[in-house]
Amino acid sequence: MLDLKQIRNNPDWAKQKLAERNVQPAEIDHLLELDAKRRQIMTQTEDLKAQRNDVSKQIAAAKRQKEDASTAIADMQAVGQQIKALDDQLADVSAQTDYILVRLPNFPDDSVPVGADESANVELRKWGKIPEFDFEVQAHWDLGEKLGILDFERGAKVSGSRFVYYLNAGAKLERALYNFMLDEHQKDGYTEVIPPFLVNDDSMFGTSQFPKFKEDVYTIIDEERPLTLIPTAEVPLTNYYRGEILSDDQLPTYLTALTPCFRSEAGSAGRDTRGLIRMHQFNKVEMVKFCKPENSWDELEKLTANAENILQKLELPYHVVTLSSGDASFSSAKTYDLEVWMPQQNTYREISSCSNCTDFQARRSSIRYRDENGKLQFVHTLNGSGLAVGRAVAAILENYQNADGSITVPKVLVPYMNGLTEIK
Repeated sequence: MLDLKQIRNNPDWAKQKLAERNVQPAEIDHLLELDAKRRQIMTQTEDLKAQRNDVSKQIAAAKRQKEDASTAIADMQAVGQQIKALDDQLADVSAQTDYILVRLPNFPDDSVPVGADESANVELRKWGKIPEFDFEVQAHWDLGEKLGILDFERGAKVSGSRFVYYLNAGAKLERALYNFMLDEHQKDGYTEVIPPFLVNDDSMFGTSQFPKFKEDVYTIIDEERPLTLIPTAEVPLTNYYRGEILSDDQLPTYLTALTPCFRSEAGSAGRDTRGLIRMHQFNKVEMVKFCKPENSWDELEKLTANAENILQKLELPYHVVTLSSGDASFSSAKTYDLEVWMPQQNTYREISSCSNCTDFQARRSSIRYRDENGKLQFVHTLNGSGLAVGRAVAAILENYQNADGSITVPKVLVPYMNGLTEIK
């Protein structure tokens, strides 16, 4: 969530930065009008309450002197009604203010390319050699089905479209990948966590999925205790410290977790209808960081390098893209996407997003720390996929395929596959 005081003190700057996120300046003007009205009502209420307190003392003194205080009492009853009416107005205006504020995206960093959508994204670097094949390249879903390691048909029968069964070496490959990723992240200083897979509304609000993106998730309808299946481990990991004050020596903190992720994929009809790229349920290894504001940009580079390390050790070609202001996620101030090469599509596809959310999530989640002067400050939070496991499986099947339809197992995964070097 943005700092309303920052918007109030620098309205032109705020409108310009949010215009880069496709927010109309008129929306900020409306927010500031509501904020001014809210503060005016608060001042009126405080003045009336002070007046009521003073007169209450006078009434008490008059009663002690056995003087008639009926007129003053009647006046104060009228003031009480005025205060109640102002309190009702304040609640209404505050609700309107909050409605807008919690739906505004994070300010993009000045280093972010400005643009309305992904067409303005900027390629930062490439790694690896794109493989050349002397045979017709097959899609990962065809390879998986022919090898008997992916079963989309039965996944659809049991659950619906965008679900799959992993079988035999396919299940082992998925497990090998996420165990390899977790081991690598622990070497980089991350603490492994197994978090809850169901979270409450406060947690979804804290990481910005609620209220703006409720249609993108699966929620268990329970009026007393609604719970949502996590769309990413970012939610339970970031909310681990929700409502807490960290000590200076707790920062930075690195957490990593393997979890299933559940997404409704609202609005993706007709996109990636085959294969493992866009599923309703998939595994992902997530990295989350909590750090001091002055260190968060260095931490973003390290986080991205941690995700790149996985792709490099798997020897999968990829490139790193800086997302434009209009393409970055709602809570991000800056995002690097890692896109892995997919031979059958002859293009790069996203496999990781690494973001610095600055203090945006920390404000929503009330995660603070005491600095060296004892002053409370909001932490900065960062998150990144390390990696989306199903997409890594898809990339391996396509990049490591052989002419006979078999798949060579990447060298770093052979120990995790009990010595298996080829999937036939």
